[in-house]
Amino acid sequence: VRSVLCVPLIVLDEVKGVIYLDSCDPAARMNEDHLQLATAIAGIGAVGLENARHLEWLENECTLLRADISMEHNMVGECSSMREIYKRVARVAPTDSTVLILGESGTGKELVARAIHKNSRRATKPFVAINCAALMETLLESELFGHERGAFTGALTEKKGRLEIAHGGTLFLDEMGDLAPELQAKLLRVLQEHEFERVGGTRPIKVDIRLIAATNKNLEEAVKTGAFRQDLYYRLNVVSL
Repeated sequence: VRSVLCVPLIVLDEVKGVIYLDSCDPAARMNEDHLQLATAIAGIGAVGLENARHLEWLENECTLLRADISMEHNMVGECSSMREIYKRVARVAPTDSTVLILGESGTGKELVARAIHKNSRRATKPFVAINCAALMETLLESELFGHERGAFTGALTEKKGRLEIAHGGTLFLDEMGDLAPELQAKLLRVLQEHEFERVGGTRPIKVDIRLIAATNKNLEEAVKTGAFRQDLYYRLNVVSL
């Protein structure tokens, strides 16, 4: 008959482990002395585990604070909500994730986008911004993708689009909610395949960009009404600020 003794290891009123004593010798029975020893070991272990977890939390906070202090940006404000934005920018900037910035017009969405770019590995590459609501659909398509010579009346020379200019860097699309359905489909292909074609062109052009989009509209509602592509929304909304 095996003799077994189990004592829970409790940290902050939560069971985080068990001290387990086992004897295969039928003559060696667990008694009160063994229970007190196991309880004492569990208490010491719980303190050590709690201190280790607290130290890990402090190290993570220290890392975030250092990143926050060293982060380059042109934003102004020290209230709790702004400090939270600084922390979130510091977390997302080193990654290459697509970012969707939400907020009313005039709240500084482009400043947030520029801060993400400045603190990313693409900081030495171009930051290219375009307002999707400021141009007609045909002009916006040419601005984004560029055009070949003779693609339309007035296209006298070949022109690189903002996507090509932003190669290696960051493309910021402001007022993304106003993008026409046809352009939404083309942008989705860029995000999926990392390539596009100029207006009037047939040659695929590879591009390496990080996309940051911003809007003052409720894209979830636009998806429900069919005004915005659901697949594009999910591609954009990898990280939201």
